[in-house]
Amino acid sequence: MVNAAEIASLKHDLAAEAARLGFAACGIAPAAEDPLTARRLEEWLGEGCHGTMEWMESRLHHRSSPQGLWSAAQSVIALGMSYAPGRDPLALEGQPDRARISVYAQGKDYHDTVKKALKALARWLVAEAAARGLGEIDVKVFVDTAPVMEKPLGQAAGLGWQGKHTNVVSQSHGSWLFLGAIYTTLRFEPDTPGEDLCGSCSACQVACPTQAFPAPYQLDARRCISYLTIEHKDAVPLEFRTALGNRIYGCDDCLAVCPWNKFASAAQAIQAFVPRAELVAPRLAELLTLEDAGFRALFSGSPIKRIGRNRFVRNCLYAAGNSGDGALIPAVAALTSDPDPVVAEAASWALGELQG
Repeated sequence: MVNAAEIASLKHDLAAEAARLGFAACGIAPAAEDPLTARRLEEWLGEGCHGTMEWMESRLHHRSSPQGLWSAAQSVIALGMSYAPGRDPLALEGQPDRARISVYAQGKDYHDTVKKALKALARWLVAEAAARGLGEIDVKVFVDTAPVMEKPLGQAAGLGWQGKHTNVVSQSHGSWLFLGAIYTTLRFEPDTPGEDLCGSCSACQVACPTQAFPAPYQLDARRCISYLTIEHKDAVPLEFRTALGNRIYGCDDCLAVCPWNKFASAAQAIQAFVPRAELVAPRLAELLTLEDAGFRALFSGSPIKRIGRNRFVRNCLYAAGNSGDGALIPAVAALTSDPDPVVAEAASWALGELQG
């Protein structure tokens, strides 16, 4: 017979252990399918809004619900780690000789940090369940490399709500949460879902440089700078290149303008998320000279490393073309003969922009 009181006690202690491990938010969501979330995902994919991210479509069934991925799951423990920045993410907007890197990528790779804490919490849960006479339970941990709908699950678990920019917004942590999940065979009492508190605010919609939001709560990834600079492997369409400005990896604009961020405290407690000095405001002139070995050395342990030198330099060339800085012309011109055709084309475009 299920010991409801013991499970409730375990849930309470689970939140405390999660906090000890560095998680700023913890909640429980049911593992059953949410028909509305599943339908919205299918419609979004059907409209092609995922661009070239075929992996999202190929595992639609697994992504639609926790039990679609793991039929034995009974509960989802949704967790969030704050990476709230200590400085204005938009501060480099008026410094075209500098490159803008998304806040989340200025420190160490969050996948490693979050997954390590998830595994520790999962081990603790298994041991505690056994010690409290709840029997042997199974768990699986996920960061965002698996077909898991972390954002809807985060809202269902009460971490916050999916804002008009489609990311989770927390009353305590604003738009700055790394999300992770633990699926478990233990049936916890779910928490109250997060309430949408965006109201009439449209700050994130207005801030988007490429109009990637066809409507509030809808994102067309094909127009999103984060997608274009990270996931998109080919040349960025001409219509978006000027709008990239000096953003070379990701974009924080829609997150940074969210009014709820005023309640977020800088996440200095997680040492791995402290920005590396050389990535806060790097000079485009130096980034344009990176060869593969130099790129790998500079971005060792960084999520930026996964896009590779060619895509990264491609992005830097678009930023150079937007800079108006004639001093970059020699470095740009040298890349017009780069072995990678996408890099060479980006260099030719940038050279044309710089030469007027």
